[in-house]
Formats: sequence, structure tokens, C-alpha cells
Amino acid sequence: MNDIRRTLLWVVFSMSLFMLWDGWQSYNGKPSLFGPKTSVPAASVGVVVGTPPASVPAATGAAAVPAPVASTAGTPTTPPPPASASASAAAATSVKVTIATDVFRVTLDSNGGDPVKVELLQEADHQNPGQNVVVFERSDKRVYLAQAGLIAAPGGAPLPTHLTGMQWVPGERELKPGADELKVRFESPEVGGAKLAKTYTFHRNSYVVDVKLEVVNVSAAPITPQLYLQLVRDGNPPEGESSFYFTFTGPAIYDEAAKFQKVDFKSIEKRGPSEKPDHETSADNGWIAMVQHYFASVWLLPEKTQREFFTRKIDNNLYAVGMIVPLGIVDAGASKALNATLFVGPQEENKLSALAPGLELVKDYGWFTILAKPLFWLLTQLHAVLGNWGWSIVALVVLLKIAFYWLNASAYRSMAKMKAINPRVMALRERLKDKPQEMQQEMMRIYREEKVNPLGGCLPIFVQMPFFIALYWVLLSSVEMRNAPWILWIHDLSAPDPFFILPALMTATSLLQTWLNPTPPDPVQAKMMWIMPLAFSVMFFFFPAGLVLYWLTNNILSITQQYLINKQLGVVGK
Repeated sequence: MNDIRRTLLWVVFSMSLFMLWDGWQSYNGKPSLFGPKTSVPAASVGVVVGTPPASVPAATGAAAVPAPVASTAGTPTTPPPPASASASAAAATSVKVTIATDVFRVTLDSNGGDPVKVELLQEADHQNPGQNVVVFERSDKRVYLAQAGLIAAPGGAPLPTHLTGMQWVPGERELKPGADELKVRFESPEVGGAKLAKTYTFHRNSYVVDVKLEVVNVSAAPITPQLYLQLVRDGNPPEGESSFYFTFTGPAIYDEAAKFQKVDFKSIEKRGPSEKPDHETSADNGWIAMVQHYFASVWLLPEKTQREFFTRKIDNNLYAVGMIVPLGIVDAGASKALNATLFVGPQEENKLSALAPGLELVKDYGWFTILAKPLFWLLTQLHAVLGNWGWSIVALVVLLKIAFYWLNASAYRSMAKMKAINPRVMALRERLKDKPQEMQQEMMRIYREEKVNPLGGCLPIFVQMPFFIALYWVLLSSVEMRNAPWILWIHDLSAPDPFFILPALMTATSLLQTWLNPTPPDPVQAKMMWIMPLAFSVMFFFFPAGLVLYWLTNNILSITQQYLINKQLGVVGK
């Protein structure tokens, strides 16, 4: 039974290493053993610089999903034929308008009137010290954009899209002291008998931007336009993403019926033109998002507004997620407006949940959301008292150890008893090594006499594992850890320890735990029990300091409890 227990632990360790290796293969664009093979995964290729054909087709009905075009890196796509010479001239002379608030520096392009660069002024970039985090960007390295435009009714003339040259209405470019909002407006020329205006309202201390989209019918006949809102991104992981842990990057869709749906780039890549997407496509509620580690962008619409969701591949390594809204009939000389909301910023769970139902789910907790959410809530309550995220992590681990104290005590007593009888078991194995059946019978007799359950040290630990894995994801996903100091040399809990002091201490405590555990009778297993913590600890040298602090604290508390129980039972040093 002792062999069974050790074998079980070894299997768990081996599977962990195997899953990490398989994740590394997928991360680097190689086939996963758990999924179909693809020729070239989107995330493994660079952004294509080129000019794909313009393809903002007429909708085939109210529920039709068009193929909105996005620019590739640095090169705008060829716009559809404009309805007037003024539109053509406007498209040829792009004007960049940069505005600033207390949290944003946003560059808007008059070609389309959409943001082409968004810097978060309160978030430092880990890869480029001294610079801000850039979310939206259009460059040779990366494409990540928010776009909006109109789709004409079947057979109708082209309408203004996100490629149409627009005119910036001169105004303030900076949020002045004492002002709470800043408005920026773009107006299109007449295209297909319609004009489109986009008014952005930026707010102080907010990553939420109100976007008013107004359609004016300047023709002599009614029009039936549809409005599209989309987020466009290349399939590459965020710059600097670790190879030792993986967070989701890609589109997400939410509605009340299907709830939160992640759509990875590979599934979009593999989907055929006539295949139905594996996500909800129609609702009168919900939102679309583009998610990456720590940050997200989201398009929101008013409740009870009918919308069609879509995801699609635009070009090589370029994907879109979006919504289409039928605006109904706009009579000649009339206008219609739609108020949308664009969020671009950090995944601060409490603020996201207040903004829209389910929006906090863009924060990726993996499979353990049901446990991770209350753990994060408890962590924030501790931070409200302690005022330091590092000490809040330590306090949360202490609370978890207290909650599982008696369960841990049961496991450590079982281990201590195993360690106490280990010399007898070793002698028995040596004496009956040529009689395996008799050896097993004698070992079972010793376990019964000493009232020892060989699996008693494993089962209580397995019960706790989901809670500690959930806490792992809380610390990995929480943007609150970015640039959050702890003590002395730890200035950022989301970055690796610069001097590797915490990982070294964690390795030492893991080895001490191994020494406190009973030695396996099998010499090979005994060696592996010392190799396992060393191999496992290698990864922690590259993990964020907050994760290592959590694991180190857990190790220290476990060692303390196990040592006291071993001493109580008289097996210290055996």
C-alpha cells in the first residue's frame, strides 16, 4: 500500500510535467496531443503587412453576418468606392488626433474615426520600463483595434464604414483640471446618401468611453442600415507572456442564455466559410470582448437592443469579434442614434461586475471560477485592512491553513505513523524480497496492528487541492498584483523575484518537507521523492513573486504543523 501511495504521487507529478510540456508545445505553435493537428497555428505567425481586398458586403437580412474589413499592420485596406469625390479626398489624407485624460492617451485616426492606439497611463509596461501599457495598436508588430461602421441593406449603395475618411470636429484634446469629461467628434462625408458621426465621451478616472453613433439620411429615399461594432486583433500572445503558465488570449461573447463563451483563435482559423460558429449568434443582451492577460476591451450596447454576434478570420493571423445592430428604416432627412460603450483597460473584477452582467468573467480563472471568486473577495477584504497585497496573500494562506487545520492534521499524523514504522517495513522488504506475496501480507498485517492507512496522508491533501489551485489562478489573473510592492526587494508581485530569493527559499522548504515525510522503501522511489521538489521548483524561478510568496507561505505553515505532529508522536529525525 505504501508503494501504491508513492506511485500515485509520482503519477500526479508526471502528469503535471506532461501537461506543462504539452502546453509549451501548443504555445510554440506545435501540435497538441489533445487536439487536432493544424498546419500553422495563428499564434505562431507574425502579423501580415499587406492590403486585403475591401469586403464590407451588403447584408442579406436583419440577421446576416457581414465580413467587416480591418486594416492589417500599418497598412489601411482599400476602401469601397466612395459616393463622392470628397470622401475619396478625405480618405487620402489621414489625420491623427491624440487626446489625453488622467488614465488614457488615445490616438484616433480620421480614416474611420476610430482609436488606433490606446495607452493606459496608470499601468507601467513590464517589457519596456518607463513606458505605459499599450492596448490598442496598429504597427508592424501588432494589430489590435476597435472599429464601427455601417452596412447597407441588400442591393443598397455602400455606406460609411470604419475605412471611410472622416472629419475631426476641432475641440479640446486634453481633459482639463476640474473637468469631468472630454468629448471628441468625427463626421463622415456623404456616402451612399448617408452620413455617420462618432462622438466619444471620455470620463475622469474611468476606462469607460461612451460612443454615440449617429446616422443621418441625406438622400431623398429611406435607407435601412445596420451598424457593426467589432474588435480586431492578431492571434499572437501578449508580448512577454510566460512560457511556464498560460492565460487565455482571444475573443469572448456573453449573453444571458449561453453565458460566458471564450472563442480561441484556432477555432476561428479552422472554421469553414459555411460552418456555424460554436457560440451564440443572436440576442437582445450581452457584449463582446477581446481578452488577454490582465487587460480587456469590450463593446457594450443598451439592454433589449437586438444584436447579432459574429467571429471571423479577416486575414492571415487577423481575427474579429463583433456585433451587428439593425437600425430599422431611416426616412429621408431623418436620423437615428445608438449609444454604445467601449471599455479598454485592466481587468479589475469589482469595477467590471458593476459595468455589465458577467463582465468580470473576462478575468480568466480557468476551471476553478466557483472557488476563485470567493477567494478573491476574501483577498480584497484582507487588503482593505492590511493595505498591502503581499501581506494579504500571506494572511489568506494562513486563513486557508486554519480552515483545513484538522484535515491537514489527519494527513500529517498518518505520515508520521508511516515514518515511525518505516524501519520495520524496510527490514521486512529486505527479508522477503524474493517472496512478494508474503511480503505484501506481512506489510498489511503491520498496517493493521499499527492502525495506519497508507493512503491517509494523500486523501486529505487531494481534498484541499482545488482550493489552492483556485488561489493560484486568483493570484495569476489579478491585475491588482501588477506593480504592487510587498517588502524590501519585491516591488512588483506580478513579476519574477529579481534576485530569486523567494524561489530559493521555496525550494529549500520543499526539500525540508520531503525530509519530514516517511522515506519510501523502494530506493528508486526514495530518490525520486528528492528529485520531484527540485524539478517542480525550477518553474517557480520564472513565476510571479506573488505566486511564489503564496506557495512559500503554504510550505512554511505545512512544515510547522507537520514538525509539531512528528515531534508529538516521537518521529522527528527518524
